[in-house]
Amino acid sequence: MSGFGGDESLLQFDWRLPRGVSAAFTTRRGGVSRAPWNSFNVASHVGDAAPDVAANRARLRTLLDLPAEPAWLNQVHGVDVSVLDASAEAGMPVTADAAVTRAAGRVCVVMVADCLPVLMVSRDGSVIAAAHAGWRGLAAGVLERTIAAMGVEGAQLAAWLGPAISRRHFEVGDEVRAAFVDADSGAAAYFEQNDRGRWQADLAGLARRRLSGLGVTDLSGGEWCTHADDERFYSHRRDGKGGRMAALLWKH
Repeated sequence: MSGFGGDESLLQFDWRLPRGVSAAFTTRRGGVSRAPWNSFNVASHVGDAAPDVAANRARLRTLLDLPAEPAWLNQVHGVDVSVLDASAEAGMPVTADAAVTRAAGRVCVVMVADCLPVLMVSRDGSVIAAAHAGWRGLAAGVLERTIAAMGVEGAQLAAWLGPAISRRHFEVGDEVRAAFVDADSGAAAYFEQNDRGRWQADLAGLARRRLSGLGVTDLSGGEWCTHADDERFYSHRRDGKGGRMAALLWKH
C-alpha cells in the first residue's frame, strides 16, 4: 500500500502496489517557499526562489528516503516519454511529459497544479511510469505512448490517478471538446455544457476512458480536486502564479 505516515506534506491515499514499489504525492504544505508559492513548491520553472525550491526538493528526498534525486522533467504538455535506465546520470531535465523505468533506484516524477498525474505499474513490479496528463497531452496520446514505452499489455497494469481539476471547475471551449470527441464520439459523455455555452470537462473521466480502452481496468484514485482544495493543493487556474505538486513512483 502507499502512504508515508501522517506528514502534512504528503497526500494520504491507498493504492495496492507490488513489493518493492512505492508511490507518493506531495501537497503544498510544510515547505519553505514564500507567497505566492507557499509553501512546499517543488518546481523550478514557476518563478520561485531557487534556494527555496532546492530546500523543498531536499526535504522531499529526505521525507521519502528516496534512493536518488527524482528525474525532474521539462514538461511541455506533449507526448514524449523519457526512459530512465540504471546508468543515466542526473543532469539537465529532459523535455518529456512521462517517465518510464525498469531500474531500481530511479524515481519517476511529474509535476502538476490542475493537470492530471497518472502513475502506472506492472502487476509484477518490473516496470513503472509517471505521466503528466493535461488535456492537450491526454488528447494527443501521452497515456498511449507511455504504455507503449512500458512494453506491457494494459491488462497487466495498475494505474493511479492523482489530484487534478474536477469537472465542476474545468471550463473549456469547443476546441478542447473537439480534440477528444472528433476521435472518439463516446468522449462526449465527459463534457457537460454550461449556461455560457461552454463545457465543463471531466479530465479524470477522460483519462479513465483512455486507460480502459488500452486494457487497463485496475484503476484507483481520481477523487481529489486541486481547484476546490486550496489548503492542500496548488491550482494554476484558481491562483495563476503558484507552485507545483509532485507525483512520484520508484522501485527500491
